[in-house]
Amino acid sequence: MKQTTINAIRILAAEAIQKANSGHPGLPLGSAPIAYTLWQNFLKFNNKDPKWDDRDRFVLSAGHGSMLNYALLYLYGFGLTVDDLKNFRQLGSKTPGHPEYGHTKGIETTTGPLGQGIANAVGMAVAEAHLAAKFNREGFPIVDHFTYALCGDGCLEEGISYEACSFAGTHELGKLILFYDDNDITIEGNTDITFKEDVAARFKAQNWQVLKVDLVAHPDNVLMLSNAIRKAQKDLKHPTIIICKTKIGYGTPLEGSHKCHGSPLGEENLQKTKEKLGWTSAPFEVPEEVLKHCKVAGRRGAKKERAWKAMFAEYEKAYPELAKEYKAAMKGEIVDLTTCEDLFKFEKPMATRQTSAQVLQKIAALVPSLMGGSADLAPSNLSNMKDTESITYGDFAPGSYEGRNMHFGIREHAMAAIANGMQLHGGIHAYCSTFFIFSDYCKHAMRLSALMNIPVVYILTHDSIGVGEDGPTHEPVEQLIALRSIPNMKVYRPADGKETAAAWISALNGTAPTALVLTRQNLPQYENSGLAALKGGYVLEDCDGKPDILLIASGSEVELCVKAKAKLAEEGVKARVVSMPCFEEFEKQSEKYKESVLPSSVKARVCVEAGSPYSWYKYAGDKGEIVAMTTFGASGPAPKLFEKFGFTVENVVEKAKLSLAK
Repeated sequence: MKQTTINAIRILAAEAIQKANSGHPGLPLGSAPIAYTLWQNFLKFNNKDPKWDDRDRFVLSAGHGSMLNYALLYLYGFGLTVDDLKNFRQLGSKTPGHPEYGHTKGIETTTGPLGQGIANAVGMAVAEAHLAAKFNREGFPIVDHFTYALCGDGCLEEGISYEACSFAGTHELGKLILFYDDNDITIEGNTDITFKEDVAARFKAQNWQVLKVDLVAHPDNVLMLSNAIRKAQKDLKHPTIIICKTKIGYGTPLEGSHKCHGSPLGEENLQKTKEKLGWTSAPFEVPEEVLKHCKVAGRRGAKKERAWKAMFAEYEKAYPELAKEYKAAMKGEIVDLTTCEDLFKFEKPMATRQTSAQVLQKIAALVPSLMGGSADLAPSNLSNMKDTESITYGDFAPGSYEGRNMHFGIREHAMAAIANGMQLHGGIHAYCSTFFIFSDYCKHAMRLSALMNIPVVYILTHDSIGVGEDGPTHEPVEQLIALRSIPNMKVYRPADGKETAAAWISALNGTAPTALVLTRQNLPQYENSGLAALKGGYVLEDCDGKPDILLIASGSEVELCVKAKAKLAEEGVKARVVSMPCFEEFEKQSEKYKESVLPSSVKARVCVEAGSPYSWYKYAGDKGEIVAMTTFGASGPAPKLFEKFGFTVENVVEKAKLSLAK
């Protein structure tokens, strides 16, 4: 029955791709025995409860082979129907072109951009290791599962895979098992033209256990695969890569050719494939005995979940406080931070990276599920949780997986994708940090945070030309508009400590990722700032009666507007200062509220921000002026740079007069 089931996976995938006239049949045909062996004999899951805490996680990093995943979800009873398979890649279907988290039951993460899934899997393994160290007690392994990922040549060519796998090996994540579908083919042809390295040696050097299975010489050898998985499971000191030598498009006339990588087989080739594999069932039908065979795995998983629940009931009796904390963590519950007045206490001028550090320290004590770190910049990002007399946070490392401070190394892209995996696993509120300029390195993983609707927090410091002497290579100009352009990404650029606290609260209470964009230079503390920042924009300082002009800014440039308001008042001009820390949250407010902050009848406006002007045209209107960066920065002391590029009170006042004169 195993051979028939392997072929069922192959044929279902090929038929769906052919019907859609779109897709990637090569990987499902070649890697079907890997998927079958794992799902039938090893993967711990309950198809009736796909979100069971202690399930194994399966990540298809090579997301273009999505029909492999959908065929598995159909056969193993996760609720996909034959009609869903027939609607592969069609608008509104449960079987989109690449796997999408939150869209289809059983999909653990959104994959497709190559290498991302590997890094997500590393993050899931981090979460498993951390939660196990934190909550498990003798006789109660309530967190005890593996993370499996399947990748191809393309994933391993991407730099993110090197970053993530280096991290995993360094941190000895032994419950991470990666299957490498080694078929030597990418879209352009044989990998000899681009990828000749010794993958086994690479992973061995990265502190991985390396195993090999030859499915070319021994096609569909479930026994060899099973032995490799068992050996991988036994080595808990090293993550394992199982290098599976396969043939792309196995069983088809195009076997071994790049022509079956990303194109349907064609009706004639599909029929020939069925003949070669001895497949006689009607299209999209599988023998009843195959479905019965697959149900065995589902029943096994359901039995394991029942045993786990019974164990957890005893755990609750033995460790009631730990059990309570565990359940809250897995549900993503946190205390109401808006009532924590201590978060909003600031007196002297401080950089918002410093106010963020203070808020982080206070929140860390209130949110025990908070975990994260920096890409080797914690002393500059101020992103570490520091031990106190009552709480030891520690570092996440081999032998101390209970530690909550992460050291990601100089691996920004993998860091962001690992944080995604940690958040997706559950039980953790993940954050990560780097200089704002290096958000470009994180960008694709940040985009996937937004696409998956997961609240990862990104601490991004050194937010403008205020970086100073490091010069234009390290001074962000276009990054604000880049992040603001990502749907579902909240970008907070606070003007003081209380706005920073509000930004953190918004980030941890939301269902979307948040970028905290923070200064290196000191900023004043404002009397009227605070929870109003949760609305994204608000009146920070007002005038008597209707204002003549609106001065609108974010972050450090709010100070310029406050001082310009005072200067204008001396000349009889009534100005309102609007702090706009988060465009995305402001746009969610009612039209009535937005009109109360930015009255449409006041046409004279000045928008000020030390970044690209493109965010601001909407708010400036046809009579407004914008003070922003239209070039790269320069190397020099920050005060000199702000003066050089027009970020002065005098220039804001001059622009205000120009706007008033229009």
